[in-house]
Amino acid sequence: MSARPQTQQTRRAMTVRDVDAVAAIEARAYSFPWTRGNFIDSLAAGYAAEVLHVLEAGQVTLAGYYVALAGVDELHLLNITVAPEWQGQGLGLGLLHAVSALGRDRGLSQLFLEVRESNHRARALYRRFGFIEVGMRRAYYPAANGREDAVVMRLGLSMAAGEA
Repeated sequence: MSARPQTQQTRRAMTVRDVDAVAAIEARAYSFPWTRGNFIDSLAAGYAAEVLHVLEAGQVTLAGYYVALAGVDELHLLNITVAPEWQGQGLGLGLLHAVSALGRDRGLSQLFLEVRESNHRARALYRRFGFIEVGMRRAYYPAANGREDAVVMRLGLSMAAGEA
């Protein structure tokens, strides 16, 4: 993908009004997307969720989002997605910075996520950010031929490499 000129970016809390656009991105980005109901349920449960908008050529576009669940001493990143047409522009890294900052702001010490074992691009991004692989969840994700394993990754928030 060719590089785009610098764009202005803004993040804000995800609301129910965003869910249709978020679900549309989700459907384009994944073979087994979250449903509209998954996003509605996450918002109703009070999970942390933000959308990322970009301004390019005078037009504001929803380009990405995340959903995270705070626990006792950790933050669990449940979903982080950049619209396919915006991938490769550094927006995923920006969303990771936002999620890790949220965890630190809440005094949490760790950030966890699961990622498809076959998603080498995302795993590489997470490793560059400072995540380490700490486990495997067998048959975690639906897949074309049954189920796919998830790699569990952890980032210590007090030493987030991406924040240095």
